[in-house]
Amino acid sequence: MRARLTAATASAALLLAGCGSGGFDGLHAVPLPGGADLGDRPYRVTVQFADVLDLVPQAGVKVNDVPVGRVERVDLAPDGWTAQVTVAVNGGVSLPANAVARLRQSALLGEKYVELARPAQGQEQGVLADGATIPTDRTNRNPEVEEVFGALSLLLNGGGVAQLQNITREINAAVEGNEPELRSLLTELNTLVTELDGHKTEITRALDGLNRLSGTLNGQRDQIAGAVDGLGPGLRTLADQRTQLVTMLQSLDALSGVAVDTVNRSRDDVVADLKALTPTLQKLAEAGTNLPNAFELFLTYPFPDNAVDAVRGDYTNLYADVDLNLGNVLDNVGRSRQSPVPLPGSNTTTAPVLPLPLPNTPLLPLPGGTASTPGGFGDLLGSLLGGVA
Repeated sequence: MRARLTAATASAALLLAGCGSGGFDGLHAVPLPGGADLGDRPYRVTVQFADVLDLVPQAGVKVNDVPVGRVERVDLAPDGWTAQVTVAVNGGVSLPANAVARLRQSALLGEKYVELARPAQGQEQGVLADGATIPTDRTNRNPEVEEVFGALSLLLNGGGVAQLQNITREINAAVEGNEPELRSLLTELNTLVTELDGHKTEITRALDGLNRLSGTLNGQRDQIAGAVDGLGPGLRTLADQRTQLVTMLQSLDALSGVAVDTVNRSRDDVVADLKALTPTLQKLAEAGTNLPNAFELFLTYPFPDNAVDAVRGDYTNLYADVDLNLGNVLDNVGRSRQSPVPLPGSNTTTAPVLPLPLPNTPLLPLPGGTASTPGGFGDLLGSLLGGVA
């Protein structure tokens, strides 16, 4: 009796110690009999779920409905929104690195377990190793029985089941008698969908271009806003000058009417003139290159350009630049040693006199002239030519 009491006390103490050190987590850490065989060298994988429902540690891990491991820990992920499940898998089980994980239920009201599976055929990559992580994009879960019953209750009580008869009646009333139109509509719709499917590449390219344009416009938002703001003064100016613009457009309309009337009235004369020019233009076209060649000889008469290199001497074509600017002429003459204009008191008898009689009558009175020696344009020219009258 004392031995039984001692065993019961020890069992109670062990149970209390397990509860005190970790609560139910301590009990969950105790391996259950009949679980999966992990072997000598199991490997551990972290599986991330968006929702683990009521999954608990020591739950099973299966591959093709065969137990291959167990759940060791169920923790909250660092992001605070997802669950992080640590599972231990038998080392003899080989899975690809991109394996998927699903949360299953053994029966309608049975326990939850984690099912590991291979991805779609032809997409297997690598080998699932110790410390690997299966992210949430490769995990999911089945709907709960409570969720199914809740959705069914919503459909039956607050849903549209009661309105199905009315909906069916209205559909029959709309379709009855319009079968050809509906058949034609479906045919046109099928054609439209087929055309859209045939041009999906162009549609995708257009959407991509629109996306790039939107990005460019978004990057130039400040410049566009400045341009729009700058349009305000211009629009106000146009509004203020609306009367003048309308008057100008009306005047242009009247001018166009006059121009059209003028063209219509002179159309016959213009056509006749063009017809009269036809023989002249035809003869010019028939002349061909003869006319340009004749002009070339006319401009270099009596020697053509080809004779310039053939005839040596100073008697063929003359190329000269004549500067008739009076200021330049005076400047060039002023550079000589002899004064072009006789100064008062100077000896002008030694200056050479050209045998060119110049009139004594002044053509243009110059300042400083007197009655006896009037200044004139002839005296100035005589001085410029190197002599006096």
